Amino acid sequence: MDWLTLTQTTSIGPTLLAWQRWSDSRFGRWLFAHTVGRRAPYFASIRPRVVELRPTKCRVSMRKRRKVENHIHSVHAIAMANLCELAAGLVTEVTIPPTQRWIARGMTIEYLRKAESDLSAIARLDKNEWADGGENVAVPVSVVDRNGTEVVRAVITMYVSPRRLGDKHA
Repeated sequence: MDWLTLTQTTSIGPTLLAWQRWSDSRFGRWLFAHTVGRRAPYFASIRPRVVELRPTKCRVSMRKRRKVENHIHSVHAIAMANLCELAAGLVTEVTIPPTQRWIARGMTIEYLRKAESDLSAIARLDKNEWADGGENVAVPVSVVDRNGTEVVRAVITMYVSPRRLGDKHA
């Protein structure tokens, strides 16, 4: 997408296309998140809800429930890291051209406060030019609680490279 003229410059990948088809209904949003959890089972453990997904921005949420709590009854650090990685992965998937692929390469995360309520993670990827070779791309993620207080700040490093002939879309 050329953000100045708002014209489509590349084709839409299958993940964004599925989101656009299903996001109009509550069941469709549930089905999309469920499908993501089936393709990457580790994400299913937090029962994510995709709230917004578009090139450059992804917002996902999770409920605070017993299965994601730690011994002090706040949301477990790894569950929040999982939420961050999911948001960063989805925004990367729908922002890069379909001719590119990605894989998480690293994570820097700061736990700022106890998370004692439902959470929402926002990942942004404003980069719009992609190298012909591979490159590391930093995706910032912020996690806030129900009151809008930031409880986690993360940067997920994604390795973005051209798809090889025969690679399937994620």
